Amino acid sequence: MKISTLRYFVHIAASGSFVMTARRFGVPQSTVSRQIAALEAELGQQLLLRHTRAVRLTEAGAQYLADVQPALDLIDAAADGLVGEDAPLSGVIRVNAPVSLGKMYIAPLLAAFQDLHPAIAVELTLTDTLVDPIQESMDITVRIGKLADSGLVARTLGTQTYLLCASPAYLDRMGRPASPDDLKAHNCLLYRGQSGEQKWYFRRPQASVRTVCEVAGNFKSNNAEALVDGALSGRGLVLFPSWIFGARVFAEGRLVPLLREWDGAGEPEPHDIHLLYPQGRLRSRKVKALSNFLQEKIGSPPAWNVVI
Repeated sequence: MKISTLRYFVHIAASGSFVMTARRFGVPQSTVSRQIAALEAELGQQLLLRHTRAVRLTEAGAQYLADVQPALDLIDAAADGLVGEDAPLSGVIRVNAPVSLGKMYIAPLLAAFQDLHPAIAVELTLTDTLVDPIQESMDITVRIGKLADSGLVARTLGTQTYLLCASPAYLDRMGRPASPDDLKAHNCLLYRGQSGEQKWYFRRPQASVRTVCEVAGNFKSNNAEALVDGALSGRGLVLFPSWIFGARVFAEGRLVPLLREWDGAGEPEPHDIHLLYPQGRLRSRKVKALSNFLQEKIGSPPAWNVVI
C-alpha cells in the first residue's frame, strides 16, 4: 500500500473527482484509477461509488477516510518536524470559510500570508453549508455559530456584535425607531438560511435575557450581502454582525446604526467565530503559522466590532 494511493483516496473523497485528483497530483487519471482499484482489492471493500457526475464515499469508504486522514496528518507532521523552524514554509493549505466572511476578510488575509510565504499554495472553499472538515480534508475551517462536540480542535477567532442599521434616505422617509416595538412599522430585511427565517432579539438596558421582537418585511434572502445592499439602497432595516457591514459604510455615513442602547442579535446568544482543525493538524508548521497569522490580524477584540 503506497502513501500516494492514500493521498489520492483522500483527495477524491474531498473533491468527488478522479480528474481533479489527477490534476492536483500531476499524474494521469489512469494512474489514480488503477491505484484506487488496487487499494479496494487489497482491503476487500468498495470505498467509492463511481457515478457519471461525481464520486461518493461508501459507508466503508467514509470510515476508512476517518481513520486514514489522521494517519496522513501524523506522517506530514513528522516530515515537517525534520525541517528547521527557520526553513521557508511551503505546501498546500486547505481552508473553508462562510461566503461573506471569507470574501471580506479571510481571502485578503490569505493573500497577505502568501506574500510573506511565496511557496505556500492555498485552496479556499467558500460555502455557507456546514462541512465536515475531516471528510473534506480541510486544514482550517472558519466556523460561525455553536460548536458541536465533534472532536475537532477549536480556537476563537473573534466575537460578534450585532448592529441594527438603515440608510439615511430610509430614515428620512420612514422615521427613526426609538425602541424595538417601533420595528413593527418598519420594513425589516430578513435573512433566511438553512435554519429558517432569522429572528430578531433585543435585550433591554440592564436586562439579562434577550426577547424576540416580531418583525416583517418585503425582502428576504439567504445572502447577507444582498440584504445589506438592500439596506444601502434605502429598502429597509437589517440586523447583522458588525463584520458584515465593514467600517467604511459607517465612516461615509451610508448606513446609520440604530437602537445602540439596546443589545440586538440574530440569535438568543451570539456565538463566537472559531477556527477548527482536525486532531493533529496544528502540528503542521504551515497550518500553525497561518492560524496564528489570522488571529493576529483579526485582533482581539476584532477590528470589525468598532463602529466609526
